[in-house]
Amino acid sequence: MSKFLPCSIVVTYDENRQQLILQCVMPERLSSALKGASEIPVLLDEFNFKIDDEFVRRFGGGIVKLLSMGQPDLKQYMTFTESPLDKLSEG
Repeated sequence: MSKFLPCSIVVTYDENRQQLILQCVMPERLSSALKGASEIPVLLDEFNFKIDDEFVRRFGGGIVKLLSMGQPDLKQYMTFTESPLDKLSEG
């Protein structure tokens, strides 16, 4: 089995093809393109270092929401709940 090297993931929404595209890129190839780019840190300690179903749901939803801010056509396909599911059931 070949070893999968550490990589960064680039997520793009292609409006013409109506596709979300994921690309695995070596981090050193991105370094110059990312100079001056905004960072949105996700602090794992705020999630008790648990990458569970709820974390992944919210993380993925956050990525899609960010994409839709720059490409509003994507919003027509979005029907997910942004709040944590456990907080919705309490209210």
